Formats: sequence, C-alpha cells, structure tokens
Amino acid sequence: MASLKEVAQLAAVSLMTVSRAINEPQRLKPETLARVQTAISALNYVPDFSARKMRGRSTKASTLGVLALDTATTPFSVELLLSIELTAREFGWSSFLVNITSQEDGERAVSQLLSQRPDGIIFTTMGLREVLIPDRLLEKNLVLANCLSREHTLPGYIPDDFDGQYQAMKALIQKGYRRPLCFYLPDSIPAGICRRAGAEAAWQEAGLSAGELRQFHMASGDEHYRDVVALLNEFTPHDKADFDVLVCGNDRIAFLAYQVLLAKGISIPQQVAVLGYDNMVGIGDLFQPPLTTVQLPHREIGREAVLHLIEKRPNSGVIQISSPLLERASL
Repeated sequence: MASLKEVAQLAAVSLMTVSRAINEPQRLKPETLARVQTAISALNYVPDFSARKMRGRSTKASTLGVLALDTATTPFSVELLLSIELTAREFGWSSFLVNITSQEDGERAVSQLLSQRPDGIIFTTMGLREVLIPDRLLEKNLVLANCLSREHTLPGYIPDDFDGQYQAMKALIQKGYRRPLCFYLPDSIPAGICRRAGAEAAWQEAGLSAGELRQFHMASGDEHYRDVVALLNEFTPHDKADFDVLVCGNDRIAFLAYQVLLAKGISIPQQVAVLGYDNMVGIGDLFQPPLTTVQLPHREIGREAVLHLIEKRPNSGVIQISSPLLERASL
C-alpha cells in the first residue's frame, strides 16, 4: 500500500502539503490540490485515519470493520449486525460499520473502510447471495457473513437453508400433511434453490409420490410477492383449498397468504396449515394464529464471523449454521 511520502514525492510537494490536501483542501491553491489528488489516485493511496486517532498512544485497540451490502437498510438482519457488535465488544475489540448503498458505491465504501486500518473485516449482505469481492479486500483478514463468493475460496458463515427446509418438511409429514402447495423464493438465488432441494429430499425420503409435491418459485423482484394471490386463487376454487398445507418461501409470502385464505373463509390451521421461513423480527407471534416458521440464524452467523477473526481460525471455506424450526399455532 502506498505511503504518504510516496504521494509527496510523486506530486513534488512536502508531506505537510499532502496532509493538508487530505484534511484541509481549502487551504491549498487549486493547482497544488489537483496535483496531489492526481498522485493519490495514481498510487491508489488510502489515508490512515486510525493512526491519527491513536497518535500519542503506545498501543492500538483491535478494530473490526463491517462492510454491509443492504444489511443495515432492512429489519431482517438487525440481529446479525447487533451480534457482530456485541461479540466484538465482549472480546475487547471495537467495531464500525460502512454501508454499500449501491453497486456504484462499492469503491467509495471500501476506501472508507480501509482508511480505518481494521484488524479484521466482515463482508455481509441482507439475504444469502453471491457477491463480488473487491480486489483490495482479498489479501486482508476477511470473512464473509450471509453471503458467498463464486470466484474466491473465502471463509464464510451462512444459514443451512437445505437442512432448515428439510427438517420443516419432515415435521409436516410427521403431522400427516400429504397435499402441500409450495411457493418458494426465486430459483435465481441460493435460498430458493436450497430450500426446494431440502423439501424434496424429505418428501422422497418418506417414500411419497413426487406428483403430490406441487412446487412453484416466485419471480425475482419485490413486485412479484403478490403473485401468491393468483396462485392461491387457482388452488382454492369455490373458496375450498385443494391443498392441506402451504409452504411459503418466507414470512412475507405467508403474510399475504394469511390475508387471502382468511378472506375466503378458509381457517388456519383447521383447513389449511401455513409454514413460513425467516422468522422476521417481532412478526411471527403477531400472525393470527401465530406463524410456524424456520429461524434464520443471523445471531449465530454474526458471532461466528467475529470469532473467526479474533481466534484467527484457518480458512475452512463455507460453514453452514443450523436453521431450526419454530413451531407455533399455524400447523
């Protein structure tokens, strides 16, 4: 990584001038500022703000940086970020969060994060997905949380979506349900693929007919959540359900399903049972009746990612965290 001295040499100015260009650019002549900024860009120099904070101290507290893609903008992953902060604090580390607000915002966010010289970095997303890891992070002490990298073998912690849906379907079968209607997340994302595979594995293991397992995927995009309305209308002719349990790709789908089914006079779970997925924070118990769902292990993912960095665990690739079934009154 380039130094302040190298920037000064390339721009043919003093170290003080480079420092002013970074901290007090208004004090420099426009042509001098432009020369320094050109040198900074050419050398890909990242200012070390952590050194400024720690100046005059003999020791530096270990710091954890969190690079969050969409995570902090949604209520679904609050537990993940809170778990990261609390676990870091438990072991005497400080932590800070940098949000990526768009694909175009990535380079700015990475520079901001690296300027703090963190001792460890967690890259996290809202919703399990494949991500492109910026090249500048690849040689850092990096771990992924709730995301995957196709191009690089990196340590990461993700929910076990296959086993979560597998165990949930086994529970449905044990309770006697034999005519499920499944409406999964899009098959373009890992969760949609893994959850369907888990349901199919449990169904086949029970020796049940594949033809009785009716399965659909919603299309990509939030606007397609309402597609569940048309699906339920198709399978509830004359307001009588042609299925005994609705397996929902997540709790948002279950929320819409409740409205449609109850409006048709179809009682839950007496006529149709409903299974969700995710356990949206503070929502499941507010369904009437309370929604049976699968718990995404955001808290555990956050904690394990932090411990991976603090304990300097070896790169073990992707590690899946159990997603338990939470039984409530909708079954």
